[in-house]
Amino acid sequence: MNDLYYPLRSLREGHWFKLICGASFQHLPAIRNLVLTYTLAGADCIDVAADPAVISAAKIGLQAAFDVAETLPQLLRQTLTPPWLMVSFNDGEDPHFRKAEFNAAVCPADCARPCERICPAQAIVFDTQVANRSFSGVIRDRCYGCGRCLPVCPIQHISTSSHVSTPDAIAPLVLQAGVDAIEIHTQVGRVEDFRRLWLAIAPWISNLKLVAISCPDGEGLIEYLRTLYDLISPLACPLIWQTDGRPMSGDIGAGTTRAAVKLGQKVLAAKLPGYVQLAGGTNQHTVTKLRSLGLLNCDRFSERLTQSSCIAGIAYGSFARTLLLPILNQLEMLETDNTTSGNPQPQAQSASKACSTSVLGSRPAQSANLEDSPELLSRALDLASSLVSQLKLPNLVPNG
Repeated sequence: MNDLYYPLRSLREGHWFKLICGASFQHLPAIRNLVLTYTLAGADCIDVAADPAVISAAKIGLQAAFDVAETLPQLLRQTLTPPWLMVSFNDGEDPHFRKAEFNAAVCPADCARPCERICPAQAIVFDTQVANRSFSGVIRDRCYGCGRCLPVCPIQHISTSSHVSTPDAIAPLVLQAGVDAIEIHTQVGRVEDFRRLWLAIAPWISNLKLVAISCPDGEGLIEYLRTLYDLISPLACPLIWQTDGRPMSGDIGAGTTRAAVKLGQKVLAAKLPGYVQLAGGTNQHTVTKLRSLGLLNCDRFSERLTQSSCIAGIAYGSFARTLLLPILNQLEMLETDNTTSGNPQPQAQSASKACSTSVLGSRPAQSANLEDSPELLSRALDLASSLVSQLKLPNLVPNG
């Protein structure tokens, strides 16, 4: 919010917070409201799918955050700093870039539907009204590819479909959509696939503020990352190594953060040029674990944090989204209730005017915009801030 939260400074001082909306998550109202809330809470970076509609929704959420910031008492004495907007690409098959799918008509009538219960995104439904029609199956824009439904299906009926980033799609996204950063998801052994993707990106790197490379563990990981660094060097902007410990699992339980921390330690020990940032299994226990190991904020005032033995930041995905899911569901119910009861939707207004009047409570919540329900916005911001502040508040010191 003030200069202490400026994204690059956050990286240098070891309190970088990234929200991962999901490389395959395309539920536009949720993305808009997640971006709105975590921007107000002080996130340094917002990572979204490389989809023009998703990028647009994220930008609307960013603008809404600035429109409402002056009306929120807890932000009156702070200046909101825009987080960097990041999009994710992949150089091959990757669980972050897939969707579950199945034909619900084939499901046994007496099935207990464990897939519906286990889905963290509530993307699997049966006999539910979607877009004014009865629907059963996977709501594609909600699915982010975690795969938890696959092993629990009694008849092994669920499959996945994946997509791989194509070079032709990269230039328009980077140049025309105006993103600040990119992240490349890769895996050990895919040097040539990475090279092809990088060659498509390289001409536009000067437009970016940050490049991140996300990779899970594997045999020969450090050698692979060194090869990638040689391939992309020299790099004119900061580089993050995102250590993907246990992908898309942070909302499962406390133990998932162990894999994220363990992999972070492994990459830190290699002393690769660049910043190391955790992901994959991160949750409310991650900061506590890092502090207990002396891996967080140990060189926060040095310009050479990249050469230290400390984690520069944490990315939160499934846990950060699940944290706000009950509020987003309640917001959706309010919208549905207003629509079915015959209440008219508000007239179109400028973003600034609409957000300001709704936060001040001058009209009832009738839309899917979180700021149109002041009570829900306040609760969402409290929850998001409880996560962001774990990284931020211990670092606040007087300027100068």
